[in-house]
Amino acid sequence: MKELIKTVQDLIRLESTNPGKGERSVAEYIKNYLGDCGAEIIEDPVFPGRNNVIATIGGEIKAPMMTLICHMDTVVAGADWTRDPFAAETEENRIYGRGACDMKSGFACALSVFWETAEKYQKGEISLDRPLRLIGTVDEEGNMEGVENAIRKGRVTADDWVMDLEPTDGQIQMAHKGRFWLEVSVQGITAHASRPEQGADAIAAAAQWICSMRKAFGELPVHQELGRSTITFGQIQGGYQPYVVPDLCRLWVDCRLAPPVNDLMVQSMANRAIKEAEQEISGVKISYKITGNRPYIEKDPDSGLLKEIKRAVHTVTGKEAEVCPFPGYTDTAVIAGRLQNRNCLSYGPGNLKYAHKPDEFVETEDIERCHKVLQELLEGCVCKKIQSSY
Repeated sequence: MKELIKTVQDLIRLESTNPGKGERSVAEYIKNYLGDCGAEIIEDPVFPGRNNVIATIGGEIKAPMMTLICHMDTVVAGADWTRDPFAAETEENRIYGRGACDMKSGFACALSVFWETAEKYQKGEISLDRPLRLIGTVDEEGNMEGVENAIRKGRVTADDWVMDLEPTDGQIQMAHKGRFWLEVSVQGITAHASRPEQGADAIAAAAQWICSMRKAFGELPVHQELGRSTITFGQIQGGYQPYVVPDLCRLWVDCRLAPPVNDLMVQSMANRAIKEAEQEISGVKISYKITGNRPYIEKDPDSGLLKEIKRAVHTVTGKEAEVCPFPGYTDTAVIAGRLQNRNCLSYGPGNLKYAHKPDEFVETEDIERCHKVLQELLEGCVCKKIQSSY
């Protein structure tokens, strides 16, 4: 346990902010950590100086891969910390630091268990029922280009079992809302504010469009597991001075979509809202472009990986694991969506509500629990102990 906690602290102390220093130092740490365990280790360039790291044992075995995928980057440190975000300080069984729960503690668990398994395999103490792979990705906190690269290069397939160790607060998390992003542009006509009838108010038209979209989303069906589809108007720009009718307004919109709501439905709603706004504010023209589109992922109750992780959790904790949706979008969600892979899920130490915030932390008991669950999982579905002939 001490070695595992040290690994967590080592990773936190290696700043890998995105945007910021990037993942290079963490990638080097992973290669050094796994260097003598017998695994095949390769790097896939994603951006200049930013590579995915892939470690594999049993690659010659003709069976679906068991893949542990963890991102190496974190969000920026930000303000309002009461301690050094990269010192990995411990206090009352908590480790503090940027990435403590998202997701360097989970990565440490994956590294430790992968190394243990590889060592036993190298020494001939176990055989493998399926290959085991560990992928460290870049850019998960950005545009998720790391996992997209892994998919394009075939490092994961539709048949593999894929698990990330994002913070799940003791739950198994499998389903995800879709993520659909829009950039909306409203073109108006400028005029003096004393003669607004001579212009076309772009901000007023944007407000009309926003109200129409809010109303439309409020009327959408609610999914039993994933809940309500939501829309957030996260950023808006427009106008010059209070006494000038604005001729341009831009806004950026985040939609989280639960079945049966999909991207085509949102586009239809957006087009209707444009028509209403253009009729209400004569002279404006509204357009939009799609800047992000990830499909929703529903839980597959027949997933073999889900069955095995539930068994492992029960064996270690003595409790039935709660299976819930993941609030955000993860590397495994991208894999599930791109490849229609039904064996993708999240289970890791920490609570997502403490991620991306000042004084982010993870509890050491949580790390230990997840490490034991991961060991049990691999012993049940990957490893087979070789009986001594003596």
